[in-house]
Amino acid sequence: MSETRSSVIRPYRPGDRDALHDICIRTGHLGGDARGHFRDPDILPALFAAPYAELDPGLVFVADEGDGAFGYIVGTADSTAFFAAFRERWLPTVADRFPEPEGEPAGPDEDLRSLLHHAERMLVPEIAAEYPAHLHIDLLPHGQGRGLGRKLMGTYLDALRERGVPGVHLGMSPENTRARAFYDRMGFVLLPEPDDEPGPTIHLGMRLS
Repeated sequence: MSETRSSVIRPYRPGDRDALHDICIRTGHLGGDARGHFRDPDILPALFAAPYAELDPGLVFVADEGDGAFGYIVGTADSTAFFAAFRERWLPTVADRFPEPEGEPAGPDEDLRSLLHHAERMLVPEIAAEYPAHLHIDLLPHGQGRGLGRKLMGTYLDALRERGVPGVHLGMSPENTRARAFYDRMGFVLLPEPDDEPGPTIHLGMRLS
């Protein structure tokens, strides 16, 4: 457990679920508040936060100042197994709340609902083979610039090393230059895309062994 000022990095507890939901939405648009950018921003935590807390809570850590979480890191040690469990165990719990669009998705909400029903599209087998773990990290504005992102990341990476995981990756928008600078400082490197085609997501990776 590590501390910065009055903040503590600690393991996730079930009572943190609402905080994860709120943080994910308030950081869900290129690091900023997603409200106003989606008709129903609840889709964001259903994809990028809650399933990790449900499927692998031992790899979820939060930043807390004593009155609740205001930042988190979530992830999995095995992306291939995670997306299989996502379809089998998580999707049935949210499918009715976020039905799959009929036909081609129209707009950002339907894009994310389609992704929810086909989350395995986020799995890049060639990357997961060498960097099997992946992660998402978010901090509310008042927690940024205080070294807490680095402490969350360090805690998560140590947990992966304890499990013997050889590498970790993440996907991100190339437009999020602030986040990219953070990952560069942490030692992540840009990974080649298997199809050599530019897309809306780039992948960064770090070897752990």
